[in-house]
Amino acid sequence: MSTQLNVAKFGGTSVANYHSINNCASIVVKNKHTKLMVVSAAAGVTNHLVMLANTALTSQQITDVIVSIRKIQVAILNELKRPSEVNDKLFELLDELDGYARHEEINYKDDLKDALMSMGERMSSLLCAAVLREHGVNAINFDVRKVMRTDDLFTQAAPDINTIKILSRQLLAPELENHIVVTQGFVGADAQGKTTTLGRGGSDFSAALLAEALGAATCEIWTDVIGVYTTDPRITDKARPLPELSFEEAAEMATFGAKVLHPATMEPALRHDIHVFVGSSKEPDKGGTWIKRNCEHEPAFRAITRRKDQVLVTVKTPKMMYAQGFLERVFHIIAKHDLSVDLITTSEIAVSFTLDNPPNSMSEKMNKETIVELSNICEVVIERDFDVVTVVGNNMHSSAGVSSRVFAAISDFNLRMICFGANVHNLSFVVGKDDSEDIVKTLHRALFE
Repeated sequence: MSTQLNVAKFGGTSVANYHSINNCASIVVKNKHTKLMVVSAAAGVTNHLVMLANTALTSQQITDVIVSIRKIQVAILNELKRPSEVNDKLFELLDELDGYARHEEINYKDDLKDALMSMGERMSSLLCAAVLREHGVNAINFDVRKVMRTDDLFTQAAPDINTIKILSRQLLAPELENHIVVTQGFVGADAQGKTTTLGRGGSDFSAALLAEALGAATCEIWTDVIGVYTTDPRITDKARPLPELSFEEAAEMATFGAKVLHPATMEPALRHDIHVFVGSSKEPDKGGTWIKRNCEHEPAFRAITRRKDQVLVTVKTPKMMYAQGFLERVFHIIAKHDLSVDLITTSEIAVSFTLDNPPNSMSEKMNKETIVELSNICEVVIERDFDVVTVVGNNMHSSAGVSSRVFAAISDFNLRMICFGANVHNLSFVVGKDDSEDIVKTLHRALFE
């Protein structure tokens, strides 16, 4: 493949309707290096599919949800200049969707859920390819399941990077020589050919994996915001887009709550030094954020993120004093229950750590099984209603005055837990959820305004 190859990914709001898809097609056609377009489901469709997959519905309720999905897709179809090209295929996909939605085990079997959840992207890519052809390019719709090989952990499948590379070069690369290819994000298949998904937000990850497999130079993530901001612009209107970020900064921001980035996206980009661009498909001329290995400027403070709905767990025992192996036993129990620890602090007889407030099923694990096991070796205290606020920057552990500026700005707030020094790119603290928005605003005012 050309070393200048660009992969362009478009999110759900970018492909929500015919007008929006037209904007995306213009962006693709304008960049001669863009040969692969990766798309999400049209805005709203995924939420409808989640309801079908996870809620016990009556036959009439299922019909009502499918009608809502059908309206979104058919509205796009009806605006195509040549709808007959894709009409039959779209209704075939809608019938397939209907079949999965009415399957008696849809709420219980993860492989069925994934087959259903893939339908949004499959329909979206069909329609986006049709719009691209209206722009005079030779565009085809490609089934990503031919190349996006994963394990069989349905709903949260992990990619098989080596196999994806081999299959992409065998099956996808030749198509890019003569076509602009439109394919699906979020969707994959296991070794038996069963449909899998990479988890919510996995479309960005898909695009980065395909960019890596094809040896692309750049990967564009087109969304509804003009790049990555200094903080969530919904919290303060003083937030501003950043022209550049390093991979490390972007990874920290994604991990600690920046919704515009999917944490896993940075992994393939970092492995192969693929420059990632984040911009708005609605306002492409306003620029965006370039994420790359080395930035021209590496300021002490780059951005502030907030990660909501955190659980704070404290385990405590006098036996921990001078004891060996206690922490190993604690984290063995945590790992056994598939719980991932984010922040951690220790004292001589206690350890505190945060967990994302997980979905209901996992919350039950934390409440019952995990607590019972931990209680056999220590006292366990679980506290909820916390957020994590993170200041992201560079060389924060060794730059004089960095921590004092941060803590002086928020001296009037109570900080429940602080993590600093383990990473040169962040300073994180756990705060009450009622304070977190004011803390972000105060920090932004002190550090960026």
